[in-house]
Amino acid sequence: MWPSFSLNRPTTWMGLAALAAMSWLPLASLRLAALAIVAVSLIDGWRQIHREHQRRRLSEEAIKLSGDGVIIADRHNRILGINPAFTEITGYTREEVLGMDASMLSSGRHDKAFYERYWQTLQATGRWEGEIWNQRKHGDQFPEWLRMQACHDAKGRVSHYVGLFTDISRHKAREQDLRRIGFEDPLTGLPNRRRLHDLLTSRLNRLRAGEGLDLALIDIDGFKAINDALGVDDGDRLLARFGQRLAAFVAGGVVGRLGGDEFMVIRTTTFDDHEAWVTSLRDHLCEPFDIAGNALRLGLTIGSCRAPDDGRDSGVLFQRLESALYTAKRHGRNHNRRFRPSLEVEGDRQLELVNELRRALAQGDQLELYYQTQHRLEDGGLVGMEALLRWRHPQQGMISPGDFIPLAERHGLMAALGNWVIDRAVAQLANWQAVGMPRVPVWVNISALQLIQGDLEARLAAALTRHHVPAALLGLELTESVLLDERAGDVSPRLEALRAQGHPIAIDDFGTGYSSMAYLKRLPVDKLKLDRAFIRALPEDVADAAIVAAVLAMARGLSLEVIAEGVETEPQRDFLIAEGCLYTQGFLFARPQPAAEVEARYLRALQTA
Repeated sequence: MWPSFSLNRPTTWMGLAALAAMSWLPLASLRLAALAIVAVSLIDGWRQIHREHQRRRLSEEAIKLSGDGVIIADRHNRILGINPAFTEITGYTREEVLGMDASMLSSGRHDKAFYERYWQTLQATGRWEGEIWNQRKHGDQFPEWLRMQACHDAKGRVSHYVGLFTDISRHKAREQDLRRIGFEDPLTGLPNRRRLHDLLTSRLNRLRAGEGLDLALIDIDGFKAINDALGVDDGDRLLARFGQRLAAFVAGGVVGRLGGDEFMVIRTTTFDDHEAWVTSLRDHLCEPFDIAGNALRLGLTIGSCRAPDDGRDSGVLFQRLESALYTAKRHGRNHNRRFRPSLEVEGDRQLELVNELRRALAQGDQLELYYQTQHRLEDGGLVGMEALLRWRHPQQGMISPGDFIPLAERHGLMAALGNWVIDRAVAQLANWQAVGMPRVPVWVNISALQLIQGDLEARLAAALTRHHVPAALLGLELTESVLLDERAGDVSPRLEALRAQGHPIAIDDFGTGYSSMAYLKRLPVDKLKLDRAFIRALPEDVADAAIVAAVLAMARGLSLEVIAEGVETEPQRDFLIAEGCLYTQGFLFARPQPAAEVEARYLRALQTA
């Protein structure tokens, strides 16, 4: 279409007037002047047409470059023009759609009432905007965000419709992904903790007379060790198959994954067979899983309860499930435990103890460190000390670490306790160096939560700098349970960094875990502390004697020192010396003592030497 120009411009009217006057002007000079005016008018008109043509060309180019689809239709909704983005989104070329009714794109998802409202709005307001589903050339449907504008002629009648639409398929997919993330476990596709709360509440509200809910919380024993042995991919595959098997077994029930290796089951039932049901769950799930050619039998720890017997609120039932599972874990692996009111009473006592431990941490006057010295077996020479946390309660007296340490771990106090131990041990080291105590390392225990926190290195460095103590005098002990704790992740890089700072590293309670040999090959470790369980029956117990001899031989091959814990008798000492063990920590040489008593004992020994 040739561009038009406006007749309202002054130069246009002057040109037309001059052209009309040329025929009756008497003088040639006047006719020449009129001709000049006509020429100027023509030049201006040409420039106007050129600019209009350029504007239209630029507009067309802009429309072509647009990522949004553009459609132009006449007043009968027949397509007159499209842009390249229209073809890219729908698959239709310009030749295929010209002259076609725009309704050819309809997906059929919207009913007649939807389109009636669409046209009513467009006719009444001149525009419509919203989400609509259309169909591509090859039949697949897609959501788009459409903005439709009615164009009117000089008399106010609709002459054209111009539409601009955006393919929002990816946006809708992201919305669905976010919904799944909010309510589904991404690995197994099972409901997550948030969704399980909603489902449990729904089932509780729909319970009819004579019905009950059986609930079980299932934890896979030693899953981190399995994951390390199989690799992450096969470990994930095992979790997915575990969830599938569990869901198939309780068809009609609810199965969800709370995170890690914890799964939850909800069953609506009219039978009072709770214990038998939990046993059947265990039997079914303990059948071997075939993963990467390996037949794996899993150990399971299960906490369970029943509604409405044990509660009618989803939050209360979750707490009681977790209480039952925690109690089952305290009794060892592969146990079941159903919630009992006595567990709640016990939980109340534990909560009271936790609150008192928080106060003790804040005040600092109830906690103290005892030190048990470490010695050479042959001559009893001092080689180190282990700092042991003690809690002297004002009413209850000495509270065993076996009672308050698990509570601290469960209620998030372990990191604060660990930091308190580090600060106090380093301060004591500085004091001992000032009074001339033997220059031997003091060992402190590091928990999984301290590794998880991420600021362990900074805290250690700050304490050592504040008290001017070298890192070589502060040894770090990690139990095998910490190394196997999946919350801490891969500890190798962390231990490498700590060792690079100068800290010696030891594995405590060696031999009680599940992946000792695998870890020793790749962990930066200086020392093994052989667990007292293998020492107690020496030298009479043949099995323990064989285990100790094997560990000592292995340690020599890996250039690791071994310190035997729990040595109490001379026959134990003699056996260990004969097998090549150099160091010990046990009652035969010293019991744990307060810092003042350790200091007094060694200063007296130095004075009499």
